[in-house]
Amino acid sequence: MTLTRKDIPNLISILRILLVIPVIAALREHQFGLAMVLFAIAGISDALDGFLAKHYHWESRLGSILDPLADKLLLVASFATLTWLGFLPSWLLWLVLGRDIMIVFGVLSYHYLFGKVKVHPVWSSKINTLFQIVLVFAVIVQHYAGLAIQDWIVIGISLVVVSVVISGAEYILIWGSRAWQQHKSN
Repeated sequence: MTLTRKDIPNLISILRILLVIPVIAALREHQFGLAMVLFAIAGISDALDGFLAKHYHWESRLGSILDPLADKLLLVASFATLTWLGFLPSWLLWLVLGRDIMIVFGVLSYHYLFGKVKVHPVWSSKINTLFQIVLVFAVIVQHYAGLAIQDWIVIGISLVVVSVVISGAEYILIWGSRAWQQHKSN
């Protein structure tokens, strides 16, 4: 198998997946400076692979799977670790996980009931991912620098909650509407 420039975004996504383990290890060991740097690298790499794929038309089916998978693995693992450390409330982890499980269940149900699915993230989902990334990064920075930014963390949690609910509802409306249209046409 020969790699080409077109494979660069996918390789960056794979790198981001591989970064999950050292980020979580650094958090568990209270090495917040290292966790902050690794998490920032993961965030920058997410922006970079998306830019390269779109700008140079290097988008691929594999990339459409790897990119959100890398995001979800990093965020869910980070949320779970920060919850385990007592830095985020457990109900927030369950809310974030519930939305993700609902989306996966919905896509799989649609696939098995109606056929091939082409999933495109909705804007509210992209905003939700951004809020989750900012919240995780803020919690890491807070513990690294000993900053008294708890009010900002509470605002971040609130933004994540609102965006989880809105994006979850939007996915339900979109996929429910598609399923209803498919059902009516059969």
